[in-house]
Amino acid sequence: MSDVRDTPNAGLGRSWWPRIALALFCLAAVAIIWITNQVLTQRFTETVRNRAEVRYTLYVGQLVSELQRNSIVPQLLVRDPELINALQIGDFSRSTQRLLGLVDEIGAASIMLYNREGRVVAATERRRLGEVHAATAYFTEALRGTGTEFTVVEQPTGAFGFLYSRRVEEGGEVLGVISVEVNLARLEQSWAGTQDAVMVTNASGDVLLATERRWRGLTETDALQLTSAPSSIERALRVTQDWTTLPVDAYVSGEAVMRRELRIPFQGWRLIGFTAYASVRERVNGVLALEIMGFAILLALAFWLSSRKTASRLITFQKESAELRLLNARLSREIAERERMEKTLQVAEQTLAQSSKLAVLGEMSAAVSHELNQPLAAMKTYLAGARLLIQRKRPEEALASFQRIDDLIDRMGAITRQLKSYARKGSDAFEPFDVRDAVSSALAMMEPQLKARRVAITRTMSDGPAVILGDRLRLEQVIINLLRNALDATRSVKDPAVEILLAAGQTVSLTVRDNGPGIEDLDALFEPFYTTKQPGDGVGLGLAISSGIVNDLGGRLTARNGADGGAVFEVVLPALDAKVAAAE
Repeated sequence: MSDVRDTPNAGLGRSWWPRIALALFCLAAVAIIWITNQVLTQRFTETVRNRAEVRYTLYVGQLVSELQRNSIVPQLLVRDPELINALQIGDFSRSTQRLLGLVDEIGAASIMLYNREGRVVAATERRRLGEVHAATAYFTEALRGTGTEFTVVEQPTGAFGFLYSRRVEEGGEVLGVISVEVNLARLEQSWAGTQDAVMVTNASGDVLLATERRWRGLTETDALQLTSAPSSIERALRVTQDWTTLPVDAYVSGEAVMRRELRIPFQGWRLIGFTAYASVRERVNGVLALEIMGFAILLALAFWLSSRKTASRLITFQKESAELRLLNARLSREIAERERMEKTLQVAEQTLAQSSKLAVLGEMSAAVSHELNQPLAAMKTYLAGARLLIQRKRPEEALASFQRIDDLIDRMGAITRQLKSYARKGSDAFEPFDVRDAVSSALAMMEPQLKARRVAITRTMSDGPAVILGDRLRLEQVIINLLRNALDATRSVKDPAVEILLAAGQTVSLTVRDNGPGIEDLDALFEPFYTTKQPGDGVGLGLAISSGIVNDLGGRLTARNGADGGAVFEVVLPALDAKVAAAE
């Protein structure tokens, strides 16, 4: 009897169990979706805030960097000898071309030069030549002040110009004013390419830069009133769409945004940005849609599994087998692709190695050609002198010229052997020697060129020995390169002069100074193949090789422009103690 009563109860329990499981599943799905909505909304909103903070910090850094970079330009231009000379003599025929050559290199919007009366005498915008700016704030403040003045100027287009101005003076006499306009329009254009609305205000709250052109010149409140705000119905709909926890700071173009404000460390300026919440809602809805879809698939799968367990197992096995086959095929393709890439890489490595060999061969050929030009030129001069001496029946003096030619041939052989071992940069040939002897030998080598050019050589040597540990031949090569550059630099000088200074102490300092036009690009001076000479006069390897030789000797080779004009090259080498030199 008990067995008969228990059977219906067991069937009833089995029939209610799927329903209870289904109800629990639905409750769990609703709870998960609600929690996900809350958590993701808060997290994505915070992410948007953080990204906006980082983005606006970068904007502030770019703005300050642009202002600081341009603030230095007037200090450099007021020292330009060409502009000072033009203001003194009143000849501005080349001044505008000079400013046009500088504006692209500096990256400024425009550069203008004014005389003492405030008239534009040179400008990168040619249409502004002849304008009188004597009554403008940036001109009068620059004349009264002694430093660089910053001025914000409202332009007829509604935009603002940002100018740095500084007076030009020479010997205590005010000659004029130079002004540089900062190109902040490109920063404003880059900001406009984003989805954020950005404005920059001054200390008074007026908008100077903005992604919305209508905002310029207004306060923040007036600027926001120009944008369309949503109606009360739209705002009510926003509140019902899970936005009750989000602070709506402002409305821009009818869309709720959050406002971020950053202080700019420049004259009390501020950067204000507005970031839309729309992307947050879209991302949250996308995740929720995926979750709902996932729960729906699970629910459908549960019904399907409950009705056809056996068939589901078979389908599962078939699906796993198909996935394994696809994975196997994919792995096979990846293995074949990797083998093909390895073969391609081997070919590329072989090609790169061959290219490197050809590059090294080219550099060695250029170096040999450059370093042999000096002895060859000297040999040509000595041969011409020997021919004249023989014609005049002075064979003893001609033999002396032939001896010098023989010395030059030995030197050429040493140079080729040195260049052959240039890549090893070893110190096997180092020995103590007096730098004074190396200077004398280099001057003797350059004697024909010096006499032909009639260059005034001033040589100041230290009283005591200037002994270093190194390769004398390579140091002579450096000195000859410096002397040859000095001769080339003084070609256009009326009275060419070269000064050689040798000082000895803890270090040995050798200075070669000329009275030429000086060095234009100090940064690229020691780079290989950089030269300012005409084609055929040089390949730009002399200073690069000389710098490498000095570095190998444990010293340094530097260059600068002299205070009175001309170029100054300085070689500093570690001195060798006299006791150590005697012991060696």
